Amino acid sequence: MADPRIVIVGAGPAGCRAAECLAAAGIRPLVLDEAPASGGQIYRRPPPALDRPARSLYGADAAKAEALHRSFDALAKRVDYRPATTVWGLDGDRLFVRRGSEAAVVGFDRLILATGATDRVMPVRGWTRPGVYTLGGAQIALKAQGVAIGSPVVFIGAGPLLVLVAWQYAKAGAKVAAVLDTSRLADQCAALPLLAARPGMLARGAGLRLALKRMQVSVHQGVSPLEITGDAGGVGGVAWRAPDGSLRDVAANAVALGWHLRSETQLAELAGCDFDFDPVWRQWTPRTDRFGRSSRGDVYLAGDGMKILGADGAELAGRLAATAVLEDIGRLPQGARPDRLERRQKRFARFSRGLARAFPFPAEACRSLADDALLCRCEAITVGEYRATLQRTGASELNRAKALSRVGMGRCQGRYCGAAAAEIVASGETPVAGAGRLRPQAPIKPLPAGVRAGAGDQAEEA
Repeated sequence: MADPRIVIVGAGPAGCRAAECLAAAGIRPLVLDEAPASGGQIYRRPPPALDRPARSLYGADAAKAEALHRSFDALAKRVDYRPATTVWGLDGDRLFVRRGSEAAVVGFDRLILATGATDRVMPVRGWTRPGVYTLGGAQIALKAQGVAIGSPVVFIGAGPLLVLVAWQYAKAGAKVAAVLDTSRLADQCAALPLLAARPGMLARGAGLRLALKRMQVSVHQGVSPLEITGDAGGVGGVAWRAPDGSLRDVAANAVALGWHLRSETQLAELAGCDFDFDPVWRQWTPRTDRFGRSSRGDVYLAGDGMKILGADGAELAGRLAATAVLEDIGRLPQGARPDRLERRQKRFARFSRGLARAFPFPAEACRSLADDALLCRCEAITVGEYRATLQRTGASELNRAKALSRVGMGRCQGRYCGAAAAEIVASGETPVAGAGRLRPQAPIKPLPAGVRAGAGDQAEEA
């Protein structure tokens, strides 16, 4: 009998390890990757022309990045790897993909979604000015192109990525004007018992903060960002409120902002997977068993697209998902011990809960956003206009509010405005979980004009 068609979406840490596990069992999976090379966002490979040592690109994770790259490259003859391929839709057991100007349909028997995560952001007055980036965008500019988004730069947000990217910029020689952390020291201290599940990572985070201090970078905690100032030409600075209530500002020509990450779950939604609301992370995540099996049965999830566990946790999740696939098709190697992976995964989950509590999403700040702040960038809807729609119509569910206001209807489909919109809907008597989640629609990624049918299992006009 022919092997079942197993497709992996994503070639970050989770997707690479899933492919490795399947290949070791004698199965040749198809790996669809939006990036031009494997590694994902965390271990993104620079273009060939950018000759920089791994240590300068990945810091303390250089050995892990190189190991992941080597192991996946070694699979070249045992996997069907298709880079620069965007999966923009899913229906039944078919994936709709695009590579360049060609579109195709790819069928599957089993599907592993290792779709990763994107920055979770909160609208701030002036966040659409030229020179404002997400933390991930700022990091990619430095990693993939060897350039800074500006100098001096202000970093706003909360979470490990905030301090990491600020340190990377300072180390690269860019001037860091300030790090504005919305989380409180009290929250971080309260989360220490959970964070102690990974003492090495905890020590690394503390070390980065000390390094910033030695570099004379100002780090302000418990702040409330008020406005990214400037004009149509770009950023001029940032105004914020300190914990003591005083108003402060700092000059800069670029800003990077982000509040940790949000799972990329659009394909899981289109697949019909069940979801649960995570009250700690304040976001919806796919419902899976401990190995990544979804409620659908033939769809499995791994990595940050399932739950935010970091790169190490994503590698484990990829192996677990592949193990589940092998078990379900009767190909699990004799003597396999997935329970060992599972025990390690529990430590990562405990640490993840600690991060969410130490660096909470600023829900209250979303609810108190100024009326003139732009909420939905795609449709140019302000917070005041959104509130007026909710009050006028009585909408208490995100999709109903979307239909009436167009917030979440643009090209990002709520990736950037959805979290804040949910908090605003929940400003009244509705709990944030009761506000629901925005339903995605294909194409989940914008398609260029002129896409035509191309090679694939089944080619269709697009």
